[in-house]
Amino acid sequence: MSALHHEVAGEGPPLLMCGSLGTTLKMWDPQLGPLSERLRVVRLDPRGHGASPVPPGPYEIGDLGGDVLGLMDALGLERASFCGLSIGGMVGIWLAAHAPERIERLVLVCTAAHLPPASAWAERAAAVRAAGTVEVVAGAVVARWLTPGFAAAHPEVVADLRAMLAASPAEGYAACCEAIARMDLRDDLARIAAPALVVGGAQDPATPPDHQRFLAGHIPGARLEVLSPAAHLASVERPGEVSSLILEHMT
Repeated sequence: MSALHHEVAGEGPPLLMCGSLGTTLKMWDPQLGPLSERLRVVRLDPRGHGASPVPPGPYEIGDLGGDVLGLMDALGLERASFCGLSIGGMVGIWLAAHAPERIERLVLVCTAAHLPPASAWAERAAAVRAAGTVEVVAGAVVARWLTPGFAAAHPEVVADLRAMLAASPAEGYAACCEAIARMDLRDDLARIAAPALVVGGAQDPATPPDHQRFLAGHIPGARLEVLSPAAHLASVERPGEVSSLILEHMT
């Protein structure tokens, strides 16, 4: 597979950033300014997303992780820190456990090591494939990304996120749903040696805080921060706090 679509900004220690299922690297726009003042920020679209290639499935989380290692090689990065939200965090867990020599520091935002039931992911993948577009699930998904109060106060953010999700390649989205359905990274957590920051959203219905508590309890030395109010896209809803936590963890 050809290299992942990515954008690089800033100078300093490298930080790769990978976002939520159905988003593009633009979901990290709120963090870009503060982080790029002190870091070399590499935002990426994982396979099946945004402007990255959409190879035929099936995908596994390890495939997405291998793509990131390929991007690091292409950029000449022997080691880098990694920040991932949702499926991006799942990729981060895989990287830190399976390529520990490549990961300096790890930030896991609103993510999980295991996210049953598999049937729910299979049903979502089937719905998207049948419709030929992610638009069929966009309303329900975006409703889980933001707390109702934030969504009501920021309709333009809701509109932008819905448009981003609806434009996601249907096959890439469906194949990533199926990768999450098969994912179980729980036994990998104890192998993670990179200093880890785990961030949760107190009102996140997609990966509730118990998932982040499990991660922090099983990754050696991990630090846990739960933000409130915040739902699944805590980086969008609480941009300043998330940026500050990342910078603090990186220095």
